[in-house]
Formats: sequence, C-alpha cells, structure tokens
Amino acid sequence: MTKKTKNKYNHYTENFRREAVRRSEGPDTSAAEVARELGIHPGQIYKWRRQYKRLSDKQFNSVNGVDYSKTESEEVRELKRKLKDLEEENEFLKKATAYFSKPNW
Repeated sequence: MTKKTKNKYNHYTENFRREAVRRSEGPDTSAAEVARELGIHPGQIYKWRRQYKRLSDKQFNSVNGVDYSKTESEEVRELKRKLKDLEEENEFLKKATAYFSKPNW
C-alpha cells in the first residue's frame, strides 16, 4: 500500500483506502488497530468505510477518471434534462420547417 503526500495534507491512493477499509473489517482487527499500523486517525477509516458503503462499487468519488460525486451527478442530470429539451425543440423546428416550406397553392 502506498500513500501520496502533497503539501501538508495527506492524499491517499484508492488502493490504500480500500485496503485500510478491508483490513479494518476483519473479525480479529479493529479500525483503531489498523489506523495505528498505518499511521492515520481511526476516524479516517470510519469515514472511508461510510463512503465505500454509500457509493458501493463506485468507490469514494471517482473510478477510472469518472467523477461520481453528488455535485457531478446533479450536473449530469441537469445536462440530460437540457439535452432532452433541446432535442424536443429541434424536432419541433424540423416539423415547422417542413410545414412552412410546402408550397401554398
């Protein structure tokens, strides 16, 4: 397991977080013991565990460069609504163009 350090804050890799959560869920170990071994605060493991369970396979906020955070999900939903509205408007304009381009005899 490796952890990355940037500035004065620790940034842990996804594999590091997964392994910490996995090890803390063992029947013979506690989160406090694992945290002591890894040199992190036990609350961090509990936080990762909550995030992991809430997001399931999506793991924390991103997988393979895709952001699954709540703000990203809301933005995606909004963009999908806008896309649907624009597609409907486009269909209407196509029909209107066809109607008004007919010769009036």
